[in-house]
Amino acid sequence: MATFSHLNAGGEANMVDVSDKAVTVREATAQGYLYASPEVISQISNATIAKGDVFAVARIAGIQGAKRCADLIPLCHPLALSKVDVNFAIEPENNRIKTTCFCKLSGKTGVEMEALTGVNVALLTLFDMCKAIDPGMRLEGIQVLDKKGGKTGHWQRIDEPASSHIKDKNPLGE
Repeated sequence: MATFSHLNAGGEANMVDVSDKAVTVREATAQGYLYASPEVISQISNATIAKGDVFAVARIAGIQGAKRCADLIPLCHPLALSKVDVNFAIEPENNRIKTTCFCKLSGKTGVEMEALTGVNVALLTLFDMCKAIDPGMRLEGIQVLDKKGGKTGHWQRIDEPASSHIKDKNPLGE
């Protein structure tokens, strides 16, 4: 069974020492969906949301979220991101908005958490700006799509849910 890298010999949480790791180009892309009513999708498509340009605001929020990841996730290393790209695709046939966040840097640790934080903050911002129209919106499908760099190289999600990778019901083995 794999061990948790953020635990010391006594089982206490600590920050992983990455000082001996090689500096490599690291990239990660995460995505998620905001499911909303047809009315929300229509108003976003027609740029008639009363709070303004939801994509412009959510894009900046997502970028800021990725940049501030280490302030939110206690054991994440503060990283000097060289690129953050947040994008949106309206899928009216599914009453949803696909949101992606791409992060890149040259460093000693990966950027998956930054990509996940960026996509979540962007989605939460969309929710906040549209909740007066549809308080029943929901966020789903938040996941890492791919990552590159480091000793593991390139990893890409194949078309299966993340939970299918879990072999044991209790990952702590208890």
